[in-house]
Amino acid sequence: MKNTAFVSTKTRLSFAAAATALCATAAVAQSNSMAPIGADQPRTPTEAQLECITEKEVIAAQEAWGRGIIEIGEVYSADGDYRQAAIDHIDEFYAYDESLVLFKPTLASVEQFRPSFDGALSYFVGGNPSFPEDKGFAITPWSKVRWQNAGITNNICNMAVAMGNYYFTPANGGEETKVEYTIGYIRDAEGDLKMAVHKSTIPYNPGS
Repeated sequence: MKNTAFVSTKTRLSFAAAATALCATAAVAQSNSMAPIGADQPRTPTEAQLECITEKEVIAAQEAWGRGIIEIGEVYSADGDYRQAAIDHIDEFYAYDESLVLFKPTLASVEQFRPSFDGALSYFVGGNPSFPEDKGFAITPWSKVRWQNAGITNNICNMAVAMGNYYFTPANGGEETKVEYTIGYIRDAEGDLKMAVHKSTIPYNPGS
């Protein structure tokens, strides 16, 4: 005759183990859904990523970013595929495929922070109902982006931080707009600089 008490205890333990496993799986799934791309897959830095970032590289990346913003506006004005131009711009300059990106764009007050690719794309070209405040910063459009670095530091070698002002000149004329920035650069696997941090704000105006 079977020991029913033992069977009952064993059954309860089996159910408890299954429930624990299910909860753990759900917790991991929830964690992964909020984690940056690749967070669950630790990567070994490539040789290129271990190279120290130089001031010259940062300045070149800044100038290229500015040209990219101007190009998106030019494509928009020519009735071209400005959305694809913005996608290419984000792919080239932001580290969404490498890590969490801390992007706080200038003209965002409801959803100020854009850690997702879609959030960044909406800011640059608009058209996403999830971000109704976005009018499309890059399709203003602009004719010139001028950089003025207050300083560039790379104390940890493979990440550089730049802070300063950049100035945007409207393509249809008018005075340039002064904006403050703080940008953190890392390298991707090929060694190209990408923004992992980008905070952009209008300077304080005591009269406003």
